[in-house]
Amino acid sequence: MAYKLITGHDAKPGSYIMVNNEECVVKSQDISKTGKHGASKARIEAIGVFDGKKRVIAVPGHERFEVPMINKLKGQVISIQDNKASLMDLESFETFDVSVDDEIKAELHEGDNVEYWESNGKRIIKRKS
Repeated sequence: MAYKLITGHDAKPGSYIMVNNEECVVKSQDISKTGKHGASKARIEAIGVFDGKKRVIAVPGHERFEVPMINKLKGQVISIQDNKASLMDLESFETFDVSVDDEIKAELHEGDNVEYWESNGKRIIKRKS
């Protein structure tokens, strides 16, 4: 679910784009010059927001990308078990489970407030508030 489209030229570092149906943040972008018979090319390196995988793509400069709608919300940790945390949204009071990676898991305790991101039904804890 995207709310706008941008071209390969406009995908600057720090912006978010969809690559292979995965939300990614652009880390670097290289634009080649146009040739005598061709269009410019864009080489984009992006990191997946939810899976952390690096993706490198080379596309024509006029190629269009969807910009994902990422909601940044507040929640409270109810419990932590293995690599899962139960969160309660602080606005809707909805409870749900979210997977937690090891570096954030060391900082989290029950009752902590966190910022989590949600997009296309996927959720991830980004930081402790």
